[in-house]
Parts: sequence; structure tokens; C-alpha cells
Amino acid sequence: MTDSPEPAKSRYLVVHDYGMGGLWWWIRASSPEQIVDTFAEVEVVSDPEAVARAETWSLDEIDIDDVSLDPALASLRTKRDGYRDRPGYGALAGRDRVYIDMPDEDDEDTRYLLEIGSDGRWLRQVTLTGDGPGVRTDSEDWPINSPLDLYDPQYAAMEIETAAFENAWSRAFPDPEDPR
Repeated sequence: MTDSPEPAKSRYLVVHDYGMGGLWWWIRASSPEQIVDTFAEVEVVSDPEAVARAETWSLDEIDIDDVSLDPALASLRTKRDGYRDRPGYGALAGRDRVYIDMPDEDDEDTRYLLEIGSDGRWLRQVTLTGDGPGVRTDSEDWPINSPLDLYDPQYAAMEIETAAFENAWSRAFPDPEDPR
């Protein structure tokens, strides 16, 4: 009996988008799925123009099995490992649309109903405060739209039905500060 060979590794452009910037690497792995299953809060960039631009940058190239020399990647791997066995891990990943009800961290009277795309980026949002109908905004209103890590089990616990979001969206008013 012989051991089956390890799958061949390819080089992928990977970013950890933290809002006002990002950390970028070339990571050698067997697949993009292996990368996002190994590291929290990263995405594999497949846009050919972005990949071509990155070819001109001086980025580290790291094998997925040896990230110990990069503290940021090691931290993102530890973070992923920390919730891998929790209920809801990966439950929202790979879906076209996800809807969640997220509390505001700083104001207990505010909640955000979010429509999130398969890449983890917010598409539409209803901000609810008090008993009012809410204010609706969409991705064109946000200069920064960092993706949520859809593998993170905390978001699975916040999931709501599509109809609940759409009902709130239809009742909400447009953002009064939106010039559109």
C-alpha cells in the first residue's frame, strides 16, 4: 500500500481587508477553499487585474503549511482554529446571500439588519433604533465595506429569514443624508 501524494499547490493572492487597508500575501495552497478554511478574515483574490497588479508588488510568498514566520497569518490561523469546533462554524459560507440581525456594539438600542453577499460584503442594511421603521442604505453609501468572515460561528447565531429583512427594508426610509 502506498500513500497518496499530497495535492499540488498553486500560488494564490490573499488579502486580509481590515477596512482602512489590508495585508496581502501570495500563499501556496492546494485550493482557495483550503486558504479560507485555514485563516480567519481573509479572501482569495481572483480578479485578473488585481492579480496582475499584485505581481508588481513585493509580497511575501508563504506556504500554507509554514506560516510561523508571519505573525499576522499565524494570528489569523489561531483565530480560525479558536472557533472551528463551535456550533455554526462555516454555516453561512458558500451561500449567495445571507441575512443577519446584528446588534450595535456600542448602543444597545440599535440593531443592523444586513444582507450580505457570498464574499462577506454588505449589500444592503436597515438600521433600526427604537420603535421607528429604520433607515435603509446600500453598498453605494459606504466608502469602506470590509467583508465579514462567513465561517465565524457568531454570525450563524444572528441569521434571520430573507422575508424578515425584506419586510424591514420595505418599511425603512432612505438615508436622509444620501444625496442620490
